[in-house]
Amino acid sequence: MCDLLGVSRASHYRYWQASAPRQEETEVRDAMQCLALANRHYGYRRIGVLLRQQGFVVNHKRVLRLLREDNLLYLRQRAFVPMTTQSDHRWPVMPNLVHGLQSTAPDQIWVADITYIRLREGFVYLAVVLDAFSRKVVGWALDAHLRASLAIEALQQALAARRPPRGLIHHSDQGTQYACEEYRTLLEQHGLQASMSRAGNPYDNAKAESFMATLKREQIDGRVYRDLAEVRADIGPFIERVYNLKRLHSALGYRSPEQFETAHQAVSRPGGHGAARSQGSAPSPPNNVIEPGNATATMQKFSP
Repeated sequence: MCDLLGVSRASHYRYWQASAPRQEETEVRDAMQCLALANRHYGYRRIGVLLRQQGFVVNHKRVLRLLREDNLLYLRQRAFVPMTTQSDHRWPVMPNLVHGLQSTAPDQIWVADITYIRLREGFVYLAVVLDAFSRKVVGWALDAHLRASLAIEALQQALAARRPPRGLIHHSDQGTQYACEEYRTLLEQHGLQASMSRAGNPYDNAKAESFMATLKREQIDGRVYRDLAEVRADIGPFIERVYNLKRLHSALGYRSPEQFETAHQAVSRPGGHGAARSQGSAPSPPNNVIEPGNATATMQKFSP
């Protein structure tokens, strides 16, 4: 549009900044979110350069402020030195317990993550907890802040719905929401083991990242939400009625998470394995039943 009208992008954004500052800031933050996630090791100065190349009128102070507010400051990492115990906050960073593990039944490994959802003027944030075996969303929460209570609400929902056995591994990134004392205390009260990804390694939490990508690609992209209530009314039914119940996963033999868990339960019941295999529906080997009170008893080690 700017090219057709013969005006520069910078002029357009200056006018927008003066006439509709909240919309302009939302647009800046959305572009900044995309750039920061695509360039995880870029600092605020490089992100500022990229924004200005797109025509946004921003200085380094504004970019730094927005990155800090959105918890998107770049990952500090030395070359060839894994930063498994490094963190920018004062809370302890837990070791990675899931590296090389593959769950063989529900409620052995849960993965958790947080993402942003853009509004017309601002952002809201979604926290989810997924079962790593079936990819089912077992807990989720939406709010307009990034405080620890957001992640805690999602975890509490998962605990109430699943009542997991002690020893289950809860895996997340190193964010303050998961490292803080309130969250760790909740995990300890229910006998869950805390595990965290290595710094700068998104593959450690790939299943949670994959869900977020699916959500944005299949439900959010192209939509402009007005407020938190509208997001909740749209995202909730998608998670509960579409993703968990109907959405087919190639990794699950083209079944939904709910169908995959149902098939597993049929296989796990005494006398059910042979019948299920005869129909081609067994999702895993016969040794995948969880031993009572021990979620990690039957997880298999594999080489990534």
